[in-house]
Amino acid sequence: MLSLKQSLSLNSIRSLGSAWQPSDEGARLIAWYKNKEGIILNGSDVSKWADSSGNEHDMVQATASEQPAYNASTGALTFDSSATQNLQSTSDIELSGEFTVGIRLFPTLNNVVVIADNNQPNEFFKIMNSTDLRFKTDNNEVDLSIDSGSLTSDMYLVITRNASNLITLHKNGVAQADTEILAGTAEINAIGVRRTDNNPYNGTISEIQIFNRTSIQLTLDVNNYLSSI
Repeated sequence: MLSLKQSLSLNSIRSLGSAWQPSDEGARLIAWYKNKEGIILNGSDVSKWADSSGNEHDMVQATASEQPAYNASTGALTFDSSATQNLQSTSDIELSGEFTVGIRLFPTLNNVVVIADNNQPNEFFKIMNSTDLRFKTDNNEVDLSIDSGSLTSDMYLVITRNASNLITLHKNGVAQADTEILAGTAEINAIGVRRTDNNPYNGTISEIQIFNRTSIQLTLDVNNYLSSI
């Protein structure tokens, strides 16, 4: 494994040439809901956010009242929890081992689900309150607390699980002190709700990246990429 010093050096070298893209990870990129791309509109609302990874985990919503609003200038999707606005895929993303999940978001309420499975119970990433993110899978859960500040803010989060099932939360590029252990197969087929249409998200989401591996370099790359959105 690369040392942090080596990883930072490689990251600096790469920045002088072509900028890193999630697609550079090849088959390790499982889903990519890319800022300002893959958006299909129904008026000013989003009926589809296509998966830019090529794996066709497209997120769609046919019900007009449940379609999030779109801001073309920022690429942000605004979800209104009072209308249970959400997007869902007909195919499941399954993460049985390592993973890296990166999200650019601005939640404005607590007790809201960011990504989850709307068919299988107890599969979600959820903003519990202003300081805790809950990851639940296979009916087991861990809460990851942030060092300072609030989770109801404009931010980017990167959640990783390594080969030892260690879960680490990064907020705005900084690894938080609270780490947890949790194995299990995380299943994802929805943005903004969990089974069945519970804890709807409120706020904006601008980008989601999902990988089936983790490393120091990948975490750096995802954090750097999200920081520019």
